[in-house]
Amino acid sequence: MRMALFIAGLGAAILATTLVFGQPKSSPQRLAPAVRQPPGTSAAQLERGKYLTELGDCVSCHTQAGGARFAGGRPVETPFGTIVSANITPDKDTGIGDWSADQFYRALHEGIDDEGKHLYPAFPYNYYTNVTREDTDAIFAYLRSIPAVHHDFKRNKLRFPFNIRALMAGWNALFLKQGPYRPDPSKPAEWNRGAYLVQGLGHCQACHTPQDILGAPKKDRAFQGGIFAEWFAPDITANKRVGIGGWDDDSLREFLRRGSNVHSAASGEMGEVVAFSTAEMNDADLNSVITYLRSVGASPDRKVEQPDAAVMRQGQAIWQDACSACHQMDASGVPRYFPPLRHSANLQQSDPTTVVHFILTGTRKIPTDLAPTPLSMPAFYWKLDDQEIAAVATYARNSWGNAAAPVTADEVKKLRAKLKVEHVPPQHPAPTNLAHPGPNTLAPAGTDSRDNGTHNAGRAAAANLQIPTAAAMGGAAAKGPGSTAQGAPSATATTGASGAGSKANGHGKGHPAGVPTGGPG
Repeated sequence: MRMALFIAGLGAAILATTLVFGQPKSSPQRLAPAVRQPPGTSAAQLERGKYLTELGDCVSCHTQAGGARFAGGRPVETPFGTIVSANITPDKDTGIGDWSADQFYRALHEGIDDEGKHLYPAFPYNYYTNVTREDTDAIFAYLRSIPAVHHDFKRNKLRFPFNIRALMAGWNALFLKQGPYRPDPSKPAEWNRGAYLVQGLGHCQACHTPQDILGAPKKDRAFQGGIFAEWFAPDITANKRVGIGGWDDDSLREFLRRGSNVHSAASGEMGEVVAFSTAEMNDADLNSVITYLRSVGASPDRKVEQPDAAVMRQGQAIWQDACSACHQMDASGVPRYFPPLRHSANLQQSDPTTVVHFILTGTRKIPTDLAPTPLSMPAFYWKLDDQEIAAVATYARNSWGNAAAPVTADEVKKLRAKLKVEHVPPQHPAPTNLAHPGPNTLAPAGTDSRDNGTHNAGRAAAANLQIPTAAAMGGAAAKGPGSTAQGAPSATATTGASGAGSKANGHGKGHPAGVPTGGPG
């Protein structure tokens, strides 16, 4: 019997792994308002339910891009097919309008729907099981009060045999520890409240803890970072180099409230968590979360491989050309606007997926009420090839006090394929001297690119000044492992920094910085 249960659990766990890792894209800014008060509920309960729904970040997953809030239809891609989030509005045909409070509690507590069918852990019931009955009743009351939306779609698009929901019984038997959360009597009330939120509605470990081959969290590595889809959720332990040990409480509070602080900015999936969840927390709950996270022990420091010197030289040239205008030559950035990369915990993670993702497709800080400006980083997928992105990522991860494993061109290639973005070959010869910028920049010849990002931007350079670019250093870089045959970066590898300074002085001619001729904008 145990062997049969294990085999069933193994098959379900393979699916569960991808579903836990998978994350959807895009969501709305605000929750739907209550339009009616269901019988047997109070205004206080509805308000409480709305708040708890925000803490659970329910709107992000249960709303598709451009769709009605909570009406479902947001896809999560996996190697085994696609699973789509459920409609949780009170529509009786396609939503949860016919559900009872008991059925709703069972869904969150046991992963079983109103028809007795198993849910997949893309819906994180293995964390929501910690939520109390009082809180699930409040959430259910709120969801019954919002507008009903008829939204019919095929939810299970998984290939056989992974579309057999009954297989999840084995996974649950192996890994689901049913709640609700039991307070630790040896800890203060604030810590227990933080543990309840982080381990329950916040389901932080779903992303920030690595999973084993069966899709279960590795408890001995809790909060040490985890891979999911095309992202890597960073270490949030007390480790001072790669975790949040170097942030004081005020910085952590500011990040969770505003989405930015002097160290970093929230974007991508974490940007949604901040905008739709942590930014809405009251002060007491936010402080409780911080108290609990501070009790998580530091992850061990791991020895990292030294990068190849030639790759570092190539990366430095690309950094100066394409990155320094915003992040500054010394990586000091502009705190709260352009994140500093000196001693950056996110940059030094054991897995470079998120860093490479940002370089390939760019990113945008999701606005919050306290920090409404959606500052963006441009995409470089068209501009830099795989080796160039690997080189600049390796350079940034190993400069200014940073230390992390080198990034390979193959890692960039694999992520580029997943993101479906292609490199655009250069259409102009690569300039080899930044004192004479190429045709893809706004900078006039004769300006000193080292002044970009400063008050001296656009200042004339000395006549005999030679500022080597990535192209000029390509010969040396080509000798490094994984280099391209020519070793020279693309012509557009020099556009970023040169364009930024001269535009402010109004001298520029040519194409806007960061926009290739005939290429994507």
